[in-house]
Amino acid sequence: MIGFVESLRLWLAPARVREEGETPDYRFSLANERTFLAWIRTALALVGGGFAVDQFLPDLSWGWRIALALALLVVGVLCALRAVNHWMRCELAMRRGEDLPVSRFPALLALAVGLVALAMVVVVLFGWAEG
Repeated sequence: MIGFVESLRLWLAPARVREEGETPDYRFSLANERTFLAWIRTALALVGGGFAVDQFLPDLSWGWRIALALALLVVGVLCALRAVNHWMRCELAMRRGEDLPVSRFPALLALAVGLVALAMVVVVLFGWAEG
């Protein structure tokens, strides 16, 4: 396992990955990149949802609006950071001939989005105006 600082260096200078192991079949690297882009699209959607909650639900009480918006924004940020980390870990594993890394992040992301969605359902069903 590479350290956090080394991981950040690889994020910012991905050409250094070529120093590791052997070049994998380019199709696997491209599939890894497509997966990265899918995670980035998810992160952008979460960030956009956070801004939408804040900007387009003015009748929602301030506390609920801020809590839901921040929850979506934080999950979006975590998703974007996880995307680049997972891309790098997979690329290194392929180059080294190792098993691809496993992660709990997809399950945690699904739970976080589900909880935010459930909170939004509660707000819609039981009213959202300031009392």
